Amino acid sequence: MSITRHRLFYPLALLLVLLVSNVFFTPTFFNLRMQDGHLYGSLIDIVRNGAPLLIVAVGMTFVIATGGIDLSVGAVMAISGAVATHHIAGLGNQDSTVGVLTAVAMALGFCTLLGLWNGILVAVVGIQPIIATLILMVAGRGVAQWITDGQIITVNSPAYKLIGGGYKLALPFAIFLAIAVLVFAAVISRKSALGMLIESVGGNAEASRLAGIRSRGLILLAYVFSGFCAGLAGLMISSNVSSADANNTGLFYELDAILAVVIGGTALIGGRYFLVGTLIGALTIQTLTTTILTIGINPNATLLFKAFVVFAMCLIQSPAFRAKVFRRRHRPSAPPSAPASKEQHVRVPA
Repeated sequence: MSITRHRLFYPLALLLVLLVSNVFFTPTFFNLRMQDGHLYGSLIDIVRNGAPLLIVAVGMTFVIATGGIDLSVGAVMAISGAVATHHIAGLGNQDSTVGVLTAVAMALGFCTLLGLWNGILVAVVGIQPIIATLILMVAGRGVAQWITDGQIITVNSPAYKLIGGGYKLALPFAIFLAIAVLVFAAVISRKSALGMLIESVGGNAEASRLAGIRSRGLILLAYVFSGFCAGLAGLMISSNVSSADANNTGLFYELDAILAVVIGGTALIGGRYFLVGTLIGALTIQTLTTTILTIGINPNATLLFKAFVVFAMCLIQSPAFRAKVFRRRHRPSAPPSAPASKEQHVRVPA
């Protein structure tokens, strides 16, 4: 099989092109340095800043694999940060490990319930996924504003700072969290029948139900996992800046997560998914963001460039588009000449 036909060839090629192009603007782009026991560099920044997006994209991958979509992840991220910082701000000792763990558990539990709410609307009530999650996308910001009382809550907790801005083994702790979520998702879906069942539901939910598969339960599970992932990503972003901004935390993350999943080759109509492709897609989106900022382009135009790159990527990955644009024009070959017929003599007996 040609390497260009591998489903990850074009996403990897795009990621490599973006990484190499940064060398022209920042010659030291690939340099890494150790400072105070921590590893720094542009590549480390891309992975660290892309960790929350990867976690959200992993949850979105399962939702899309079932044929749905989750537009509420950005609002859920804002709620997660608001819940955690609101609890920590009320502690007498903000560095209390028990207090921080309680805040994290409260935030993740609440976000998981929000994912369950989305799943009930889609799988039980029967509302279209884009409408069901749009409700929480709009209402979620209001919930976050209500929790924070319309203010930006700031905290001073080194224990909470570890989640999104801390270091372990010289690397950002956020990287370990992202890898843990990705590995967990890969193991439970590819080392069991869960992944096959999710793809079956995404391919044809009614046929799966008639075959004995509990499609409603699988759809509920996908949205619950997406809510949990969004909650964890919200904690990472809130922790990194030691505050909760209900207006800006997780803003447009739902779009970036969908773009990462699409770039990775997962079909938006459901039925198949690629977690490794989602990883490459998330890194591509973050690298593109870093490249735009490095070049000096107005950050307000970031969405325009993302849209253009994703549009070009979707065209290149389309077999019909490639067949039409890169089709080789073969000269019709002449039909093979028929072998000369040998004259056959039939001897007629006298």
